[in-house]
Amino acid sequence: MRWLQRLPLSLIYGAIAAAYLVVGAALAVWLATLLPQPWMGAALAAALLLPLLVYHVRRAFAPMNSLFRALAGSVASYRDGDYSFGLSWNGKGDLGELVASHNLLGEALREQRLTLVQRELLLDTMVQNTPVAMLLVDPSRRIVHANLAARKMLGEGRRLEGQSFEELLMRAPEPVREAFERGGDGMFTVGDEDNEDIYHLARRLFRLNGRHHELVLLRQLTAELRRQEVQTWKKVIRVISHELNNSLAPIASLAHSGAELVRRGQYDKLPTALNTIEERARHLEGFIRDYARFAKLPAPRLEAVEWSRFLAQLRSQVDFVYDGRAARGQEGVARFDAAQMEQSLLNLLKNAHESGSKPEDVHLVLRRTPTAWRIDVLDRGTGMNDAVLANALLPFYSTKRNGTGLGLALAREIAEAHGGRIALLNREGGGLCVSMLIPD
Repeated sequence: MRWLQRLPLSLIYGAIAAAYLVVGAALAVWLATLLPQPWMGAALAAALLLPLLVYHVRRAFAPMNSLFRALAGSVASYRDGDYSFGLSWNGKGDLGELVASHNLLGEALREQRLTLVQRELLLDTMVQNTPVAMLLVDPSRRIVHANLAARKMLGEGRRLEGQSFEELLMRAPEPVREAFERGGDGMFTVGDEDNEDIYHLARRLFRLNGRHHELVLLRQLTAELRRQEVQTWKKVIRVISHELNNSLAPIASLAHSGAELVRRGQYDKLPTALNTIEERARHLEGFIRDYARFAKLPAPRLEAVEWSRFLAQLRSQVDFVYDGRAARGQEGVARFDAAQMEQSLLNLLKNAHESGSKPEDVHLVLRRTPTAWRIDVLDRGTGMNDAVLANALLPFYSTKRNGTGLGLALAREIAEAHGGRIALLNREGGGLCVSMLIPD
């Protein structure tokens, strides 16, 4: 019966129906000549041929019924996640296309399943071996997953899955509990002064399978912060050593020269040497004062300051073109530490004048946003390349030969102490824009 598998279903249906129709009609005519009533021949022919028709139909469609059962079974396997089944069918036509499409679907599902399994293995390996402690907590505050770092940090190496997260915190060191009680992200220290570890806590909420879960990340920062601290100290020492040598070397040389002039009685040349010594000493004094101001910046003392009076005081110390878009009266009043803000803007305006910009191209623009005051210091100097823009706000970073690298860093420190921020960007047509936002 395999030759039937190669025929279209419509042709099989038509052939069986035509054959039985011809045979049935002939048998009915012949029986009608033998029986008293014509209808009895038709009934007897139908009674004789109907069982044969059922038999042949079932015989013809038995392979197809088996195929349909196999299709149903493989689909059930796919639904259960088993994609190892395939079907074999020698026929063509509609059933052949159906089987071929089904097998292609199975291959695609197998490939996707294999890819997902490999990705899951890779992800699990990465999660388990990352130094960041990771815990997944379900809505009932039970730990669903904990990697190796979390087990080592909070469970003495034992599995944490299934445990109550709150009970786990009760057994954790007190700084850990306090960090969670504060809520949100933050840093905390565990241990004493001689052996302390610094950690960063991050908490994220998301929906998993329609339920709220919390992902807890604990990252140890001790080694990284220690390395950064050492690098910072090395840089500070290099900058201070450079400045001290630039001032002390000529002071020592001029002091020796002054002593020789006194010994020779050449007093007329002494004022020049002494003036140079004074200049270098004052430069060194200013350098040390700037470092002390940056290191000991106090918390800002907020007070109501009228912009017009503040900017007039600022203009008496450094030149700039003012573009103010704030109205007079109450709208022209802000709350900030006047001394700190003055120091910050003085640094920015002096940098603008030292950028190579013409004095008339140094502008200060003041405008009010819905929630803050925005102060822009603009120049038409040489601007900054990408590398300088990325590091200009870092302490001790300077491209000037005699720069301390504290001007922009101090301005950033003051802005952030007020709850604001500072940004640098190059202007179209050349020059730099230093933008400072101060919350209202």
